[in-house]
Amino acid sequence: MLNNICQSCGMIMEKNGHGTNSDGSISEDYCKYCFNYGKFGKDETMEEMIESCIPFWVDKEKGIDEETARKNMLNIFPNLKRWKNLNSAVKE
Repeated sequence: MLNNICQSCGMIMEKNGHGTNSDGSISEDYCKYCFNYGKFGKDETMEEMIESCIPFWVDKEKGIDEETARKNMLNIFPNLKRWKNLNSAVKE
């Protein structure tokens, strides 16, 4: 079963939203915006990813402004596969 949340940017992935592995198969973990042909599109830090994702997380109707979006991502991203593995490697 495919994950429905990108383990890099936290985006909810629809049917055609998954990225691809190096062999062209569908990535279970990452969206098409973050990961294609087995590689991440950008070599960036978690903090850089958060800043670039803010516009997609802002939802004025739900009262989520830039600062709230940033705080939400700072709570979620360290638990996503891409960042969790990096953070655990740094701590060891």
